[in-house]
This record gives sequence, structure tokens and C-alpha cells, in this order.
Amino acid sequence: MRRFIILGVALATSALGALPAQALPPTANEHAVERVCASPAAGEAACSALRLGRPTGGTTPAVPAGYGPADLRAAYNLPATFVGATRPTIAVVDAYDAPSAASDLAVYRKQFGLPALNAGGPTFTKVNQNGGTKMPMKNAGWAAEISLDLDMVSAICPTCNILLVEASSASFANLGAAVNYAASVNGVVAISNSYGGSDLGQMSAYNHPGIAITASTGDAGYGVSAPASFPSVIAVGGTSLRRAATASGWAETAWTGAGSGCSTLNTKPVWQTAATQCTGKANADVSAVADPYTGVAIYDSTPYNGASGWQVYGGTSASAPIVAAVFALAGNTGTGYSATNPYPASRLWGATGGLNDVTTGSNGTCPTSVWCNAGTGWDGPTGLGTPNGVSAF
Repeated sequence: MRRFIILGVALATSALGALPAQALPPTANEHAVERVCASPAAGEAACSALRLGRPTGGTTPAVPAGYGPADLRAAYNLPATFVGATRPTIAVVDAYDAPSAASDLAVYRKQFGLPALNAGGPTFTKVNQNGGTKMPMKNAGWAAEISLDLDMVSAICPTCNILLVEASSASFANLGAAVNYAASVNGVVAISNSYGGSDLGQMSAYNHPGIAITASTGDAGYGVSAPASFPSVIAVGGTSLRRAATASGWAETAWTGAGSGCSTLNTKPVWQTAATQCTGKANADVSAVADPYTGVAIYDSTPYNGASGWQVYGGTSASAPIVAAVFALAGNTGTGYSATNPYPASRLWGATGGLNDVTTGSNGTCPTSVWCNAGTGWDGPTGLGTPNGVSAF
């Protein structure tokens, strides 16, 4: 567990409608940032969720702290419903089972006035990695990750269908099987993967032209992880997001924990430009809020290390499902690609005017400055920037 000192940072949330939810800003005290998944073994991945703890002696709040759906959509200038006539499906791939995933998600959506699922509008479905109904074993850490992922795709696209695919374990073999299944389901336009492990060569399970497959770049600062390093995957970095006296009302800097760098095992996609100064696939492509100190509200009833209910989470586990949901909102996946550029990532690199360029902050030290320091244009921690509407997606 890593510990940080934070002074005078307030988190804020806005509920939709006349709901009573209010932010509970953390006090100017020591907070713990806790990883909820163990470090991965060889051939395995770890989830990238980070929980912001309450101060020593604090209690889990009865109402949500952290950014809510209205905050996130305002920060990224996003519509509240998808573009187009066909309701898209966002798939979330994680390991192990969260038995209360459906009921926890219902609590989150009701709190923030989002449409109820399976009530004639958007739907929620949970399956195992083969599409069956026999779920894998429960894991409290991954259950928290699942809540974070489901809440973030709900926050960004509350009118989208959601498919949760639970892999039997955190091995890349099983996670890849879950991704393959998700890609086979009619209507799936985006697949979110909030996990990572050591850099690997491209896996065919993550290669599905026309589907926006997102993956977290990691939470340990400068360094490359898979599957974000795969050329077919959209690598999602992280930022610190705060209210500010700007035209949009928000400001972002590179988050210190966001992963970044150049893969030595995967070739550079044709759409990534010379700006990366990488000979292989560069992480990240794009980014969104990931700093747990400017984190998001989630609801998870599975006790983990003494906490459950409303909590504040961050990590690139938050930014990956946010970006997947923006692709779903935009309604452009599956169309408009050439034989040489069949992947949604190529759209990002050709439409940077639809992104907020993040120009300050760093995630560590590195041999080439742009790989770990934010600046004008592409940089490693934040990629090309964060969403500003859906035009780049």
C-alpha cells in the first residue's frame, strides 16, 4: 500500500436532477491510496483500480464523494445520450466474479438519476468468459474493479447497453478469451479492459478491427504494460482533474501514476506519428481522469479491507472505461476505416482538434522527455489529450 499526503484538495460531485447527493471532500489529513489487486504473476494481469481511503479513524460515507456523472460529462463536454439510432453496447472485461454487480450498479444509477437498466431501455447482462451463466469464483479486489468499470461506463453513456464478461482468472489466456467473446456479441462497439501486466507481443484476442478496445496504461508511473501496448488497442493514460477558473470550468495535468513509454515487443501502428519518438507502439493514445485524489464516486457493496458502499476510486482503471464509453457515445466504431487503418485508434490521431491537450505534469523520469512529461501535442502520460466532445472518437 502506498501512502500520500494531500493538503486542501476538495472533491466535488454533481447529481442529476434534484437528488440529495453531495460531495464529502476529504479533510486536510493523511489519506491512504490502496491498490485493490495484487501484483500480477507471470502470464497474468492485475486490475488498475486505486481506492482513496478515509483518514485514520474515518468512516465510509453514507453519500457519494468524488466526481459523479454530471461532473464527468461537463468536464469532457459530452452529450447525455449516444449519437445515432441504434443503442450501442459497451463490454467490460474483468477477472473473477462480483456477485452483487447488478444490484450495486442499480444503486449507483439511482443515486445519480440515470435510467434504470433492463426496464425497456438500456440493458445489463453478466456472463462468464464463454458467454455462459456459471460465474467464476468471487474476488473482492476485482469486484471493486468491476464496480468502478460499470459505474464509469454508466456515467459517460447512461443510455448504452452494458455487457460484463467475467474471466475465470486473471491470466491473459482467460482475459483474452473474455475479450474474444465480447467481440462476438452483436452490438458491442467498445470493450474496456482496466488491467495490465508485463509487456507482451500482440495477442490475437485483442485484435478486432472496428471495435474500440481500450486498456489501462497502468498506475506505477513511467513504464509499459500490456494489453495497452498492443497496436490494436487504445492505450488510455491518466490525468488529475480539478475545477478551475477556465472557459470550461475544469483543468487537467498529467497524473503522476499514469503508465507510459514505448513497447519493444510491438510494432508502431501506422497512425501513430513521429511525435512519439518511439520505434514501437507508444503509450498512451488518449487519457481521462485517473488521480484518486481527484477521483470518482463508485458504489461497491463487497467488503474489501474493511470498506464497502460509497467510495472514491481512481487509477487508469477509471480512465479506460470512460474512454470506451466516449467511443460508444460517438457512434462511429465499425465504419469509416480503410484497409490499412481498420482500428478506432486511428480516428483519434486524425482528429486531435476534438481533444483537450494536457500540457503540464509528469509521471517520472525517462530517457526521452516526451515519454514521461506532458507538453503541447502528444506525450506519454496523457497521449493526445482528453475528450472534448465526441468528434475525435
